[in-house]
Amino acid sequence: MTTLPRGPILLLSLASLSALALSLPLKSRTAAGSESLLPTSRQAAEHWTLSWSDEFDGPNGSRPDPAKWKSEIGGNGWGNHELEYYTDRTENSRLDQGKLIIEARREDFTGKDGVTRQFTSARLITRGAFSQAYGRFAARIKLPHGQGMWPAFWLLGDDIEKVSWPACGEIDIMENIGKEPSSIHGSMHGPGYSGDFAFTSTYKLPGGPKFSDDFHVFAVEWEPNVVRFYTDDYLYATFLPAQLPAGKKWVFDHPFFIILNVAVGGDWPGPPDATTEFPQQMLVDYVRVYKQAP
Repeated sequence: MTTLPRGPILLLSLASLSALALSLPLKSRTAAGSESLLPTSRQAAEHWTLSWSDEFDGPNGSRPDPAKWKSEIGGNGWGNHELEYYTDRTENSRLDQGKLIIEARREDFTGKDGVTRQFTSARLITRGAFSQAYGRFAARIKLPHGQGMWPAFWLLGDDIEKVSWPACGEIDIMENIGKEPSSIHGSMHGPGYSGDFAFTSTYKLPGGPKFSDDFHVFAVEWEPNVVRFYTDDYLYATFLPAQLPAGKKWVFDHPFFIILNVAVGGDWPGPPDATTEFPQQMLVDYVRVYKQAP
């Protein structure tokens, strides 16, 4: 999710989208039936070791773990002319039945800063609690749907206050806009290749199902000088420094933190319309981060 206005998507897919993508079960299971936190594919399991995770197993109705997540608060449009006010209320982010719920609601809300919006939602970040350079970042998510919805699972460079955006780097593991219910986008932003000019690729579910119909696993595998994008373990894009415009810098060489949010409206999806139902929920079964096995 860009932090400045963006327009149409530039498609730079480096992999065929012909393979069938399958939804994964609630948790990976061992032969004995016990839960496993290993990556889903055998090859991935041999390559990565778990370094951080949140399984969202806290009490129903509780806030996300404050030792792992911070709520960003405000209704300033977030650089994209978004229409929601992000809050830290349990109405907008809470745990339920082993899942994180981020709920976008249609309601008049005025924040402590005096800003009033007609929609509320939540934006959770791990900044200050967890960041990592390189690894496999994965989440199993069921998306909301409807015109104007903009859910995202993404990473930002933890030096953003020092160098600002886009010099800090941004990796959008998954973005969806409600008018494209069967498609998600994976993108990378840096200095000279951000917004309309980002590295961007699209994955579309074959056969017509929607991402709001079931859970799917969205992931990147990030190593020095390469970032690979996956949906349900299907590789659909690979980005390399050699693809950069001449003279531009590859900035994906330092720790990044995680962001989960559901925006309402904005330059890219446009506003909700009469067909959009509220509340809308993004359900997150887990977020898991791995590092390369020794």
